[in-house]
Amino acid sequence: MTTSDADRRAGMRYEANDKPPPALALGLGLQLAILTAAGIVLTPAIVVRAAGGTEAYLSWAVFAAVAISGATTVLQAVRVGRLGAGYVLAMGTSGAFIAICVAAIAKGGPAMLATLVVVSALFQFALAARLSLFRRILTPTVAGTVIMLIPVTVMPIVFGLLTEVPDGSPASAAPLSALATILVIAAIALRATGALRLWAPVIGVVVGSVVAGFYGLYDVSRVAEAAWVGLPEGTWPGLDLDFGPVFWALVPGFVFVTLVGAIETIGDSVAIQRVSWRRPRAVDFRAVQGAVAADGVGNQMSALAPTVHNTT
Repeated sequence: MTTSDADRRAGMRYEANDKPPPALALGLGLQLAILTAAGIVLTPAIVVRAAGGTEAYLSWAVFAAVAISGATTVLQAVRVGRLGAGYVLAMGTSGAFIAICVAAIAKGGPAMLATLVVVSALFQFALAARLSLFRRILTPTVAGTVIMLIPVTVMPIVFGLLTEVPDGSPASAAPLSALATILVIAAIALRATGALRLWAPVIGVVVGSVVAGFYGLYDVSRVAEAAWVGLPEGTWPGLDLDFGPVFWALVPGFVFVTLVGAIETIGDSVAIQRVSWRRPRAVDFRAVQGAVAADGVGNQMSALAPTVHNTT
């Protein structure tokens, strides 16, 4: 079989170092943004709601999470020095951070969250600098297992939110909305083929939102009154530098979960290398280091915002 035949059999139109037409790149980028936006918005929304945060902080946390995710996605792709993987790694938020972020905001406010994210991100930079020491420990199998276990950490908090409905709405409204979302996502993911499966989360959220709207869970007037372009309300809360009992009680958990997020990034960066070339290549651990380092940059930006962690 000739080289050209092998390329055609691979079914890949563009490798990682190819340059597709600008219009095609724009269209694919828009699709990727739409597919990832729901998850980026959902995590800070769950965290702030569960922690009892204000509406002003909720809008700011969501805005900051989306903006930082976009900036770090660019950093991952273009690779500046030792920062970035040099591959298309979509950055966003992760359910692994929900529980600890809820505890930080509930006990110390956004300022405590900012301080804890700053400190924990330093360990991520250390991991990136010494990644070669962990190659035989943080294998793709280990990293993949961690990724699969991440949703388990968010389930207790999500179940708690199912009982929170506006006054006048039936208690079954939230569970039915969640059930409709899950069933649609599962049906598309299991039965559909091709590109439609990638849209399963978005379609599921839309269907769940329609069901929620039927029960009056949405305040449509707020959407109608919102400006098309603008910045959310809110002020920077600063850093909590008291380092009191709350900080010392939460920092071990923040460090551990941040390292779990780094392992997830390692798995993602290894996986993206395997699917970005027509022919198999050895894993470039310098790209993996760059991905983890860019992850740390995203977390530092999230801390200064402050909002929830940023990861692949």
